[in-house]
Order: sequence, then structure tokens, then C-alpha cells
Amino acid sequence: MVCRIVDTTLRDGEQTAGIVFSLPEKVWIARMLDEAGVEMIEAGIPAMGEVEQEALAAIVRLGLQARISAWNRVNPGDIQASIDCGVRDLHLSAPVSDLQIKEKLGRDRRWVLGRLVEAIRYARRQGCRVSVGAEDASRADEEFLLLFARTAGQEGAERFRYADTVGALDPFFTYERIDRLVRAVDLEVEIHAHNDFGLATANALAALRAGATWASTTVGGLGERAGNTAFEELVMALKHLQGIELGIDTGLLVKLAEYVAKAARRPIPPAKPIVGRGVFSAEGDGPKGMARLMSSGDAGQARELVIGKHSEWPQLVQKFRELGVNLSPAQAKGLVIRVRAMAVQVKRSLSEAELLELALENC
Repeated sequence: MVCRIVDTTLRDGEQTAGIVFSLPEKVWIARMLDEAGVEMIEAGIPAMGEVEQEALAAIVRLGLQARISAWNRVNPGDIQASIDCGVRDLHLSAPVSDLQIKEKLGRDRRWVLGRLVEAIRYARRQGCRVSVGAEDASRADEEFLLLFARTAGQEGAERFRYADTVGALDPFFTYERIDRLVRAVDLEVEIHAHNDFGLATANALAALRAGATWASTTVGGLGERAGNTAFEELVMALKHLQGIELGIDTGLLVKLAEYVAKAARRPIPPAKPIVGRGVFSAEGDGPKGMARLMSSGDAGQARELVIGKHSEWPQLVQKFRELGVNLSPAQAKGLVIRVRAMAVQVKRSLSEAELLELALENC
């Protein structure tokens, strides 16, 4: 299994309703993605106008190791706007399902193919590298999808993005479709999954197992509606479940996720996989059990021992040791009864101050 990452936090992630990144935030996110080792950053949509173009140009000027790409419609005007920003990796995207071709474009399949050819040829004449995206591929007629992909390859596209635009896939269907696609075209295949049913990361893994070699991600899983495949989830799932290292500095995952969340004004839920503050917090043996598969430090996460209703006396000994207090086993066994009673009363775990106060009163 091979996987290369196209991170689209700055494009599809920013399309999350209510999210806008400032130019300095976009530049900083691009720097952090590059520092983490992301191979390609899809940095925006130049056709949106001057503000977007300024951000794209600023990111290009950073001279990052990551390749910088821009998203475009199959439109020469879009392509020229990207080129004017200094971008030379162009993603050209068009609907391929009959529903979207009719409702979104008011056109037919023949028109889509004609514009695709025109757009690729224009980009190639400008010396650009081209990837092609099939919007709503999961609901497209498969014969037309293959014709679209083969046309892209014949015109010089290097990569084909299978976009599950409305989150209609499950991992079993994903594997079947991507397997047939990979066998039928002479192109690198990318999976772009949406999370409407909570299956984006699973679908990305299934696509990679079927022969796709690229995956779109966003930090924290940002994106339209329920979001996209989460960068940190895919990286860590491949590392720990498949034994595949992507060259990503996983120690930066939490730092990156926290910055993006702050810029997006979308706090990270405590139970968010990999980067949530509660992932390595437990009242019992949870952190030890988790460590058998993935350590807190592996993702740059802090491990926290929480004391509450489900804690046992050895956890109290450990927690108080962290607070600079030595409890004997006998003291801890007596105190744990008080701790559980108070946790039930206040309906939460106890703060360090509350723990110290209980110890003063009862030990």
C-alpha cells in the first residue's frame, strides 16, 4: 500500500460553513504542513478573487518543500488566475454525475469532456502539471467516469481525483470502485472522501488498499458539511494499523490541529481521535491500554490521569505523586471512597485543588 498526501485544509477545509482564514493564518498553516512533511498543499481557489490570489502568491513565495497546488474549474480563466499567482501544479475539476452535470452546469456529458480537453491543453501549454478531479464520482455512471479519466490521461494529466463529493461511499463500495478504476486507467488515483456518514477515513483506507496512491485530507477533518478525511487520523491509522510511515512528523499533529482549530474558531472536541485532549485521559487504566497501540507522545499529545468515579486507589497514589504528595496504599484506599462520592455529587472528575482538599480533610 502506498499513500501520498494532498492536504486541502486551505481549500476544502476553508469551505466549511463559517470558516475564513486570514492571509497570515494561511501562510502559517502552509508552513506547519510543510514542516510536518506534507508532500502537496492545495492552497486555494484563485478564481475567487484578489484576496485569495494574494494568499496563494504569498504561499508560493515561501519556497516550501511541499508542492503548492490550486483548485480550478475546467476554465482557462481559472487556470490563468492560478498561473498568475505563481502556481504550477493545477487541479482541474468538473462534475461527472448526470445529476450535477445537469443541475450544477445545465450542460451534458459531451460539453464536460470538451471543456476538460480544452482546459488540460491550456494548462499544459503553460508548462503546468495537471491533476483532474471528478466531482460526485461516487454517483456517476461508471462508463462515463472511466471515459472522463481516460480522456484526462490521454491529454497529459498525471493524477485523477475520485471525489466522493456528497459522502455517498462506504468502504466496501469504495474498494470495488477504486479497484476497477485503477485497473482501467494509466493514472495515479487519489481518493477525496467526505465524512457525512463518519466514514471518510475508512473510505480513504479502503481506496488505498484498492490501489489509490494519493489521499486528500484536511487538518481536524474540516470541510463542507461533516468534513473530509482527517489528516491526523489517516496518518496515524496508516502508521499504527498498517505499519506504513508517510514521512510525517507525527509529533507536530496536535500543535498543527490546535493552530488550525484556533484559526477556524472551531474548538477541538475532547474526544476527537488523535488530537482531542481527552484521548489520552482516563479515570482508570485507559491510558495504559491505549499505549499498547499508540503513545500520547507519538502525536504530540499530553497524557493526563484524571481522577473521578471510576478511579482505583493505585491511580490516586500515582496522581498525588504527580502533585508532590506521597499517599500510602492504606490512605489511598480510604480516600478513593470519598473521591467517588464527590465525583457522583458534582457529576464530573475532580480538579487537582479538590483532590488536595479531600486529602487534607481525610488523611
